[in-house]
Amino acid sequence: MARVSRQNPQQVHPVDEVLPVGKLTLYGFQHVLAFYAGAVIVPIIVGNALGLSHDELVYLINADLLTCGVASIIQALGVWKIGARLPLVQGVTFTAVSPMIAIGLGAGGGTAGLLVVYGAVITAGIATFLFAPFFGKLVKYFPPVVIGTVLTIIGLTLIPQGLQDAAGGAKLIGHPGYGDPKSLAYALGTLLFILVVVRLGKPYLSSLAVLLGLVAGTAVAWLLGDADFGAVKDADWFGVSTPFHYGMPKFELFPIIAMVVVMLITMVETTGDVYAIGEVTRKKVDNTTVANALRADGAATILGGVFNSFPYAAFAQNIGLVRMSKVMSRFVVVAAGGFMIVLGLLPKAGSVVAAIPHPVLGGAAIAMFGMVAAVGIQILGKVDLREERNALILAVSLAAALLPNAVAPFFERMPEDIRAVLNSGITLGSLTAVLLNLFFNVFTRRSTMEIDWDEMEDDEPAEPQGPLGAPEPAGAHAPADTFAPQGVHPQPGRYEPQDPHTHQGRYEPQGPHTHTPPGPYAPQAPHTPQAPHTPQGLSGPQGPQGPDWGAPGH
Repeated sequence: MARVSRQNPQQVHPVDEVLPVGKLTLYGFQHVLAFYAGAVIVPIIVGNALGLSHDELVYLINADLLTCGVASIIQALGVWKIGARLPLVQGVTFTAVSPMIAIGLGAGGGTAGLLVVYGAVITAGIATFLFAPFFGKLVKYFPPVVIGTVLTIIGLTLIPQGLQDAAGGAKLIGHPGYGDPKSLAYALGTLLFILVVVRLGKPYLSSLAVLLGLVAGTAVAWLLGDADFGAVKDADWFGVSTPFHYGMPKFELFPIIAMVVVMLITMVETTGDVYAIGEVTRKKVDNTTVANALRADGAATILGGVFNSFPYAAFAQNIGLVRMSKVMSRFVVVAAGGFMIVLGLLPKAGSVVAAIPHPVLGGAAIAMFGMVAAVGIQILGKVDLREERNALILAVSLAAALLPNAVAPFFERMPEDIRAVLNSGITLGSLTAVLLNLFFNVFTRRSTMEIDWDEMEDDEPAEPQGPLGAPEPAGAHAPADTFAPQGVHPQPGRYEPQDPHTHQGRYEPQGPHTHTPPGPYAPQAPHTPQAPHTPQGLSGPQGPQGPDWGAPGH
């Protein structure tokens, strides 16, 4: 894949690279397989909880796939100011599952409950679309400690779902077959196959590791009689989702308030996903990018309410797939969106993908969900967790995220409207991270860090020009150069040359009794890479928390 460097500004960024049709097809289909289980599980859970019939449930799934395809194309391709133009796959957000079930059951369940849900979804989508540009300006209130915490929570919250599939799927909970050794063997075999392909395969095969793992795992399960494709022949060849299939939506105040709160949390989640994909692809993300992504969420959510589906957000597991495959082109997601539309219009084709056994999906999901958490941890690595306040934001938010699953009775005793909003680990953990950051860093006017996109784009070594592969700064020929990083007064000690990956030097004091002969102070030359920021922990204009994580105004 092409890489962007500042020495070649005209070079196409990998995100904007248009791949050959064959690769677009394979990589796009891989995204669909990775996404499919998570896409259909929400309508299945909500439909079963509201007591819908089998035919109504199938219709929900087809409507969801069709809307997912359209929403993904809008997000990746971009229309006007709608869409981040990044490889982000759109899917129904898990954050909305519990609130939608509570709203639907409160309205009597069945299709009558769906109508109230759709009224709340459409209203929340409109609110998201209109609020997107204002929310984009609030990005400065979501520093790395918040974004990293939210992504880590998303990954850690999704991993149990992958493990649940590995044990046979949620439908087997309480059944003797749940956790059957054969299911665990399928999951472990799929996961090991993916790992082996990544380890031994060539780059092209490694990028298809998840797709190959799903195909291989399904083939083995079919040969052993554990993959059932019987439902394929019973599915219709063609089906179209029509607007307001179940009737006109009903707009009620409290369901609308609950769904708007859910979408606010989803906006934080999407913001984290946008920064995560920027981190993975090394594509600069700014306030405008975030606002455009949120507009796409709002437009997709409105579309979902009209076409009998649900609220939409970027799918975190596909971010993990982008990182694993290293295929960063957004046009791959456009191709995936085309496949989703086809699956939404061809129930028979969709039923083939639906026949992939849950344990096989679980084995692949464990790797992908874990990669989402890894991206969050990677961002947290840029945070000074020795700072007590940052550590508390992370620690308390993780604890809050585990609360709904660890101690469910807490929420069973709450009023229904409150339970509809808070009974989600992602929602509760994300809210906690945002509020604690406001309490510790914003209301106290403490400076926060931002992502240094210039540093990220420059992380590839430049042409070797010296023994350590870094260009020599002016004055480097002096035998006893005591040049220290900008903003720090030279002290007796040793300054190591710049690291070729970070373009930063490291100044190491030698101790109170060591004396270094004075040498010239070498000012930064025009061709010298950007001088490093003041190290964290030193007092300076950027406060005790550390330097800004990027240029002001990001």
